[in-house]
Amino acid sequence: MSQRIAHIWFERLVTDWVIRRQPDLKLVPFALAMQERNRRVIKAANEMAQAGGIYTNMVLADALALLPELEVMDYDSQQPSKLLYALAEWCIRYTPLVTIDLPDGLFMDVSGCTHLWGGEKEYLLDIQKRLSAFGYAVRVAMADTGGAAWALSHFGDTLHVPADEQLQALAPLPVAALRLETPIVERLEKLGLRTIGSFMHMPRTALFRRFGPSLLKRLDQAMGTEMELLEPVKPPVPYHEQLPCIEPIKTAVGIEIALKTLLEILCLRLQRESKGLRQCNFTGLRLDGQAEKISIGTSRPSRNAQHLFKLFENKIQSIEPDLGIDLFILEAPVVEELHGSQDALWQAAMAGEVAIAELLDRFAGKTKTLSIHRYLPAEHYWPEHSVKEAGSLSEQPATLWRYDLLRPPHLLLHPELIEVSVLLPDYPPLLFIHKGILHTVKKADGPERIEQEWWLQEGLYRDYYCVEDQHGARYWLFRLGDYDRGDVKWFLHGFFS
Repeated sequence: MSQRIAHIWFERLVTDWVIRRQPDLKLVPFALAMQERNRRVIKAANEMAQAGGIYTNMVLADALALLPELEVMDYDSQQPSKLLYALAEWCIRYTPLVTIDLPDGLFMDVSGCTHLWGGEKEYLLDIQKRLSAFGYAVRVAMADTGGAAWALSHFGDTLHVPADEQLQALAPLPVAALRLETPIVERLEKLGLRTIGSFMHMPRTALFRRFGPSLLKRLDQAMGTEMELLEPVKPPVPYHEQLPCIEPIKTAVGIEIALKTLLEILCLRLQRESKGLRQCNFTGLRLDGQAEKISIGTSRPSRNAQHLFKLFENKIQSIEPDLGIDLFILEAPVVEELHGSQDALWQAAMAGEVAIAELLDRFAGKTKTLSIHRYLPAEHYWPEHSVKEAGSLSEQPATLWRYDLLRPPHLLLHPELIEVSVLLPDYPPLLFIHKGILHTVKKADGPERIEQEWWLQEGLYRDYYCVEDQHGARYWLFRLGDYDRGDVKWFLHGFFS
C-alpha cells in the first residue's frame, strides 16, 4: 500500500477563528496587526478586508488610507500555533498521524484510513464539510507526498490526485507551489521558468549550480524521491482501533455495541501477536469536537474481550454523548507478552488464578481509587524497607518471606516517638505513652537487634521488643541509641493482632 498524504490549508485561519467568537464581524472588514520596527503591520485580514485590497505584511497606515472603515485588532503571534494544535487534535478522528504545518496548515498521513469513510474523495469531502461548518475556509488536497498535497491545496484546480500521478498534477502548477524561498521563485520566473513542469526534467547539476540545493530538495519531496519526515502532534499508539459511525450515537446501548466491536477487533490482533493489554482507553469523539474518554487497567496481561468489557461497563454511564458521537477510538498504550502457554490459564485447569485476577480488576474499576495492593519481600533488613509493592499480579519476589522472624501485621511506614519508663538500660519498658495514652507493660519479649545497612546509610542500631499492655494489646517497640551516650529514643513501629 502506497503512502497517502492529505494537506489542509486554512486560508484565513486566525480571522475565521475571530469570527467564530464574534459573528457580528463577518460583515465587517477587519484586520489583525502587530508592532514591527516602530510601525504597525497587518498580519491577518478577513475576506472583506482582502477584497478591499488589504494583504498580509501591509503597513497599517497604508491599509487605513486605502480602506478607512477597516477595523483593527491586536495580533497574537502565538495564536496560529495554538489554533493549529487544537485543530490537529480534532483531526485525530481521521488519522492518528497529524502534523502541524505553520503558519496555516496541517499534514495528515491518511494511509489505510480513507476506506472507513467510503473512499478518498468521500474522506476529503467529509473533512471539508466539517471544517466549513465550523466556519473555517479550507482547501483539502491528497496525493502520494506531502509536497504534492501542499502544492495542490494552495494552487491546484484538482484537490485529489490518484496514486502515482503526482508528476502530471505538479507540472502545470506555479513554481511557488514547491514551497521555495521568494528569491528563488523570482529568479526562476525571471528566466521564464514559471511552472514546475518547465524545469522538473532539466539536468540536476544545472539546477543545483544555478539555484542551490533547496530547489532540488523541495522538488524531490514533491515528486516522492526524498522522504519528508512528518512529526505527529501525538505519537500514535501502536495498538489502536477506530470505528466511525454513519449516524451519530446518542444512547448507552449504541456505545456498548461500539465498545464490544472494537474490543473484539483489538483482542484478535493481540492474540495473533501473542500480546495482552495492561491499560486501555476508550474515546468517543462528539459532533461538537469534544472527546469523552474512559480508561481501565488490568492486574495482568489480558486479551479476554468479555472481561475487558466488564471493566468498562460501569464507566460507560459517565460518557455524555450530547449531540452524538460519530467516531469511537480504542487504544492499548501498555501491552505485554502473553504467549500460548500463558494463554492456557484461561482454561479450566488454571481458572482459579485467572478468576482472582479478573476479580481484582473489577474491584479496582469500582472503587475508582488505588485501593488494591500486593506486597513482596524486599532484600533489606530495615523493617520499613523489607517489603515493596508489586507492579502486577504475576511479579515474582526477589527473595523469600522470613517466617522465622516476629513481625507485626500492621507496620508503620514511619516509626512514632513515644515516652517510656525503663528499670535498667537493657530492660524492656515498664510503661510507655503513645499519643497521650498510658500503656502499662505486662509482658515483654526481646530484644532483637537490627543493624543499620551501612552500604545505604550510616546510623544507630535498633533494639526491638514485643510488649503486651494491660488490655492485652501487643505492640512492637524499639530503642534507638545508647544510654551511655545519653541519646536514647524509643519508638512505636507496629501493632500485633
